[in-house]
Amino acid sequence: MDIALLILGFLLMLVGILGSFLPVLPGPPISWVGLLLLYLTKAVPDNWWVLGITFVIAIAITILDYVIPAMGTKRFGGSKAGMWGTIVGLLVAIFVPIFGPLGIIIWPFIGALVGELLNKANKETALKAAFGSFLGFLTGTFMKFVVTLLYAIFYVYITIKYAGDLFTFS
Repeated sequence: MDIALLILGFLLMLVGILGSFLPVLPGPPISWVGLLLLYLTKAVPDNWWVLGITFVIAIAITILDYVIPAMGTKRFGGSKAGMWGTIVGLLVAIFVPIFGPLGIIIWPFIGALVGELLNKANKETALKAAFGSFLGFLTGTFMKFVVTLLYAIFYVYITIKYAGDLFTFS
């Protein structure tokens, strides 16, 4: 059973890292569930402090991911249309990879710009707001990626630390 929890936990770590880029998956909470599964094995001793702190961080980052793009858009004079445009642009980047790996950066900006242009007549204001929305999106994505990557590194560290107990086949 420990091996099944270990494999499932590792898969959740990978899905969590993907979730830091995909708006439909909450990356940090998914990675946290992967950590929880690791601590549910018989080999790894319970550490509710670690699980509690990492849980609070995962929830805080998830909440900030919604707040930061709004702050960036508002700071640069944008609207909700710019934020929604950023999300639509990200979905386009995922499903229509015209610009390849750079699409994850280009499409959200284009989406934010189009969203602002549909909402405002002034092109300069729309460009500024799109930049703010895009900057907020990148900041949130970067935070989620760092947290999920740190969770994955911690997961591997704990797995290696208790490898002798995890991988006994008797």
